[in-house]
Amino acid sequence: MAILAALLYSDQWKYAWKISKKICPPYRLTGQNQETGTHKTQKGKKVYNGHNMRSIAIMNQKGGVGKTTSTVNISAALAEAGAKVCVVDLDPQAHATMHFGLHLADEANSVYDVLTGKCKIADVRHQVDENLWLIPAHLDMVGAELELAAVPGRELILRDELAEDRFPVDYLFIDCPPSLGLFTLNALTAVQHVFVPLQPHYFSLHGFARLVETLEAVTKRLNKSLRLSGIFLCMFDGTRLADEVSQSIVDFFGHRENLPTVCQEAVIFETKIRRNIRLAEAPSYGSPILSYDSHSSGAEDYRNLAGEIAERFKD
Repeated sequence: MAILAALLYSDQWKYAWKISKKICPPYRLTGQNQETGTHKTQKGKKVYNGHNMRSIAIMNQKGGVGKTTSTVNISAALAEAGAKVCVVDLDPQAHATMHFGLHLADEANSVYDVLTGKCKIADVRHQVDENLWLIPAHLDMVGAELELAAVPGRELILRDELAEDRFPVDYLFIDCPPSLGLFTLNALTAVQHVFVPLQPHYFSLHGFARLVETLEAVTKRLNKSLRLSGIFLCMFDGTRLADEVSQSIVDFFGHRENLPTVCQEAVIFETKIRRNIRLAEAPSYGSPILSYDSHSSGAEDYRNLAGEIAERFKD
């Protein structure tokens, strides 16, 4: 515990924060409006065509932390409870798309075609369950960042496309790739909230300064309403180490006056997603855990987490 506290509060943390500003300079705008454009805000929600929507990016630059699993299953749990939910898969690996059991043909349109201006969001939206829709990804997204490199306003493409879309939902979740590149930046300009899944491991705390630094840069230059709103623990195994890391995170966010503005309102959700083999099996069956094994501990945890999220954004 002492080692973790030292990592979080020592001069070494402050030094790393300063260094991150030098090695990770802010993204430069390409001439587009930095404000929220056609998006209006109302009590922490975006308003698209008169419909209130909670827009949330689930991100972590570290892979294998349960990001896609959480995006899929939180969305499915909220939809099961009656909310209208849309998921945007922005990960070139297309894992969220496959998790929902959708396998696109080579010639099928995807979010890649939306980003490159070949079609609109309505053209690629698929209903995958009751109250649940998906904007799928395709493996051909791998080269999209290079293709968009010279496009003016490339950081704002998804934001503008969502603003034109007239499909009303209660929640929009974006599954970000495990990187801080152009796709993640498009997600951060399109939403108001960021959720970060963390594993209760020592190295999960490393890189958090870089993530917060990125969010700060986006709030200053592209999306002033963006906030780190939620943190939850995945793959929790109840070991002493897991408990210590969990407490360190709680302690860190207990000193909110010392934190950047972008994360001062962050909530650490009480629900912890326990390790569960059924969660690992569900993607291979193209199904969220709620329909693959509705009575598993994984299904129980994600229902509870979705309940906390719904309560946080309660009108």
